[in-house]
This record gives sequence, C-alpha cells and structure tokens, in this order.
Amino acid sequence: MAAAWKRWSPIWSKRPKRRADPMARLALPRLNMPLVPTERAAWIAAGLAPVAVVIAATAPGAWVIAPLLGAALLMLVVIDAGLAGPVLRWGIEAPADTEIGQPTRITAHARFGRAGVGRATAALACDPRLAAQGRAIIPVGRSSDGGQWQGTIDVSPARRGTAPMTAAWLKWHGPLGLGARQETRALDKAVRIWPDLSPVRSPDLQTFLRNAQIGLINRRIRGEGTQFEALSEYEAGMDRRRIDWKASARHTRLFARENESERNNQIVFAFDCGQAMCEPVDGLPRIDRAVSAALTCAYVALKGGDKVALFGFARRPQIMTPFIAEPRAFHRLQSAAAGLDYDAVEPNFTLALATLTAKLQRRSLVVVFSDFTDPTAAELMVESLGRLVRKHLVLFVTMTDTEVETVIAQSPGDLATLARAVTADSIAQQRKLVLTRLRRAGIDVLEAPWQSIGPRLIDRYLAIRGSEAIG
Repeated sequence: MAAAWKRWSPIWSKRPKRRADPMARLALPRLNMPLVPTERAAWIAAGLAPVAVVIAATAPGAWVIAPLLGAALLMLVVIDAGLAGPVLRWGIEAPADTEIGQPTRITAHARFGRAGVGRATAALACDPRLAAQGRAIIPVGRSSDGGQWQGTIDVSPARRGTAPMTAAWLKWHGPLGLGARQETRALDKAVRIWPDLSPVRSPDLQTFLRNAQIGLINRRIRGEGTQFEALSEYEAGMDRRRIDWKASARHTRLFARENESERNNQIVFAFDCGQAMCEPVDGLPRIDRAVSAALTCAYVALKGGDKVALFGFARRPQIMTPFIAEPRAFHRLQSAAAGLDYDAVEPNFTLALATLTAKLQRRSLVVVFSDFTDPTAAELMVESLGRLVRKHLVLFVTMTDTEVETVIAQSPGDLATLARAVTADSIAQQRKLVLTRLRRAGIDVLEAPWQSIGPRLIDRYLAIRGSEAIG
C-alpha cells in the first residue's frame, strides 16, 4: 500500500490546477440592495383590484387584461427602482454622550450614484432608552450642493444608562415613486445617557455663584454663622442681634460680633430607587428628576466648601460614594448618579438607613429623596427616618403629584369624575398625614413640583447652612 502511494503521489502532485469556469465571471453578485415597492405602488395595486373584478364581471373573455396590468405595474416598479441607482456611501451619526430629557440630535447622511432619486428615508434600531419604542425614522433630503443628502431628528432619552444602536436601514425611491431600493447595515455604536445637568449650566445659577458670598474662591466669610471670628464697631444698618453687650459695656461703645461661616459640612444625598420613584412625572421617572435637583445642589455645596456624597438604595444599598470636597471632582458624582438603577420593588428603608448611619462618622445633613402612596407603605420609612434624625440632620424631599392635583381640580360633571376627585383627595390627605408625622419627628420636609424642586432645595440648603445646624 505504501509502495502504491509512492508510485501515484508524483502524478497527483503534478496534476494541473482546475480552470475556473468562464461562466462564473458572468454570475451576478448577491443582491445587497433589494428592490421593494413603495406605498404609492401598493395603493395603485389596490386600485387595480376593483378594475379586475369589473372586467371579470362584464367581459370574462378579456380576463387577460388584469394580469397584464399587474405585470406592467411590476415592470414599472423594477424599472423605477433601477433608475434610483446605487448608494455610494451612507451612515448614521449620533453623539457618544447625552443627558436624560435633553434633545439629542441623530443625523443620517448619504450620497447616491445617480441624480434620479426621488425621496430617501433612514431608520434606526436602538435601545428604548434613547428613542420611543426603540426606533427612529429620519427623513433624508437633498442638501444645497445637490450631491449630498442629509437629515436630522431630535430624540429625548427617557432613562439613564447605555443605549446601543444595533442596525440602520436606508431606503431611497426612484423618480416615479413606485420602486425603491433598501440597504441594511449593522451598527456597533452606543450612546451613554447621563443625568441632566442643564440646571448646573444655567446662567442663573452661574450668576448666583459668582455674586454670592460663597463665590468661586475659597475664603473666610465673616458676618454669618455662630463661630466667633472678631469684634467690629457697630455701624448703622447692622443687625442689632449681633451686638455684644458685654464687650460694649467694657469699651463704652457698641461692638458687634463677626462670626465665621461654617464650612466643611458633610452633605449626603440619599436616593430611594424603588418602585414609587420609578413612576414617571411629566415624561421622566421621579428618580431622574431627583438626581438632577440633587446634583445641582451638590454643585453649590462644593462651591461653598462642603463635602458631598451620594447614597442609593432599593431592596438593598446600591452605591455609597466617598465624600467629594473639590468642585473639580464633580464629575465623580455625576458618574455615580448615572449608575443608580431602576428597581420596581419596595425599598428597604430599615437596612438602607442603618447602613448609612454606620458609615457616617460625624453629624451630617442627609437629604432623602423618596415618595410613597399610602401611610401603610410609609410606616417603615417614618420609623427609619425617626432613628436617623437622632444623630443627623434630615431633610426629606418629595415631589408634588401633579396628576392627583389635576384630578382634584376637575369640575365634577358626572359621577365618574366625582368619584375620581374624591379618591384623589383622599390620597392627598394621606400624604399630608405622613408629612405631618415626619415634621413632628423633627425632620425637615420639602414638597414642591419637580420644576422648582432644584431651586427650592438650594434655598433650603443655604438656610440650613447659614443657621449652623449641621455641625
């Protein structure tokens, strides 16, 4: 067997290579741009159907006309799609980073090989966080130079996180609008959706920080707080409560106390990421409205020389950042806030606030963002906050339920509207009962619409800071 193989092996090694089939060069490549009929062609075909029925009823011998009309329409669709020509290049562009609730521009551009293109449309498949139902339709129009086609669309991200873009389609019609070509392309792109920081960039806040006493420069501030700094001679216009009567009696002149504003306070923003905070308010989840307000207040606190940390919890604690003391490290808070997850479960306030209390080594201001539906669900929350307020200063922040207020304000035109109004009023009264219990426990409560929750939170923080109640 081995000898036979040695005898035949030279023959196999010298065997000439197989010639390529000349007809293989004439074979058409696999069609990457399929031809599809347009809506206009579909409506025309629908209009020809009754004509075929009439011909079959009146002149059965002329039945061949109906197939000929269909074949002619099919031929026109193919010819029109052929006149559309190929696409030379096209693509979808989107920013790598955006913010929740802010308009995000997605651009589609294309360049075609022929000038007979009638209309073009691009479609994008993406994560529902970026666009509603996970898709976006982009009309593409001819630009001023005539060769480039381009179209844009603005989408508003509905949730934080990473939104991948998986596929894109481009469809362009022929000059008659009967046939079109379509090309599909897989995408490997993603858009990172961050918390909304537009209030931080607002001119009003920047003007406030520039003109306020906390300023942009870290300096010692006199005239506020309770920590004694110096004595100065009393002048007209000063607050009379600042007069130091003992020093004035010794010097036979009026002297006023100048106190140094308290700095280096610890501020903790605690977020309930449970079921109630995942409910939308005016299109965005409550947790995202709370994150935007908290980051705005955190930016002001960092500019004022205080330390800020974030704490998130649902069924169990999610994140606990270290205290940030410098404004240039604000991006760390933004990244941590972007990692807060949405959990459709009831939050465990007992475990979360006990964990937070164990991590805090000194008295701090704890700002809790949460919501509730009824007193029974809020019972554990009230008890846990009551234990937390024994060691720390607690500010409870909740958003006004605009839907409930709208139902209460409706005119009772029928029994159904009246029943809804009575139920909504009962819910509102239960909320007031829970908030009253929190206030009686020594917890500061802030309830406001989401549009004003950020500015009012900053005002409340500055008032607490000025009263020296944290340290």
